[in-house]
Amino acid sequence: MADFYQNGIVTTLHNLEDRSIEDLEAELSEFSKQRPLGLILPSLFSELEGQALPATIEHIKKVPYLSEIVIGLDRANLEEYKCALNFFSTLPQHHRILWNDGPRLKALDAELQELGLAPKELGKGRNVWYCMGYILASGKVESVALHDCDILTYDRSLLARLIYPVANPHFNYEFCKGFYARVANGKINGRVSRLLVTPLLRALKMTLGHNDYLEFMDSFRYPLAGEFSFRRDVLNDIRIPSDWGLEIGVLSEMHRNYSHNRLCQADIAKTYDHKHQDLSLNNEQGGLSKMSIDITKALFRKLATQGTTFSTETFRTIKATYFRIALDFIETYHNDAVMNGLKLDIHNEEKAVEMFAHNIMKAGQSFLENPMETPFIPSWNRVVSAKPDVLECLKRAVEEDFQEFSQGQ
Repeated sequence: MADFYQNGIVTTLHNLEDRSIEDLEAELSEFSKQRPLGLILPSLFSELEGQALPATIEHIKKVPYLSEIVIGLDRANLEEYKCALNFFSTLPQHHRILWNDGPRLKALDAELQELGLAPKELGKGRNVWYCMGYILASGKVESVALHDCDILTYDRSLLARLIYPVANPHFNYEFCKGFYARVANGKINGRVSRLLVTPLLRALKMTLGHNDYLEFMDSFRYPLAGEFSFRRDVLNDIRIPSDWGLEIGVLSEMHRNYSHNRLCQADIAKTYDHKHQDLSLNNEQGGLSKMSIDITKALFRKLATQGTTFSTETFRTIKATYFRIALDFIETYHNDAVMNGLKLDIHNEEKAVEMFAHNIMKAGQSFLENPMETPFIPSWNRVVSAKPDVLECLKRAVEEDFQEFSQGQ
């Protein structure tokens, strides 16, 4: 049970009462009459064969207030796309699958590549971006939620609490970020958020001084959560990274485009568990190592756009400050774990902090060597300006895939 404390400059909506899912969904069904609601599910084909997504779909099938579900399907050949059509066909809600590896969407992507407007690398960011474009193209919903497809502890109350702030017509929120306790199987998880992002933000505040952006980012209880919701208009202007900086990039765009009172975060689950990335101590191109570098570069890039000047000496100071703060956090988390009867391996925590500290310097050096690097995917407003029929082309490609291959499914 959460308390009512408001931390930072972003409104926190707590779970103060165990409100029944039936009560929440009845209210959301009423809201949906004025403001149609949707859901984006960015998925790998492999997740259809896993443990989490089949269970998630069983929950979503019972959700009464969704007007549209958009599934982004990555790494799927034709037979796997057909399998996905069959897999999702049990959903009673209107839904469409973006077959991102199919010839129609690949042809559209090639056109955008020629214009220099397509995502530069594969991954969740690209998948989410095309799903956002489809939401704009279909015009069926006014507010939409997005969550991952690997949630092992999924319950449909997560979706209800996530979408409620942007669904309620009496609220003025344009965006809501989900948060939850990353506790599962008797231990505290969420290493990148706990041991990199929060101590790095505190270190940046200490070394760079007061900064509204850093205060904003440090207000979020779980900044790397992959669950958020937004009004449809948000999708026109947002520029998101195509790498592991997606969640940080989305928050940065919200800071740039909206006043703080239009944004909030909501407690959406008591427990949360999903698949875990390897620490990848010896491979900076994979796992938590690559994730930490991408996230750190995303923060550096954002601060640079606000006039912060970085040098190798600055990054050394940030690294040293971070390292001390992060080590102190390990003791804090350990004591919290012990008091709650949970496990926390101090040795592995310190190994993670040492790698993150090393990667702060790698990210800084990469930033200095490539100051003009822009891994952001263009906003849909810009794409429409260059290719006015792009949304119609996207909608038509998805619909033609569905019509051609859903026959007999």
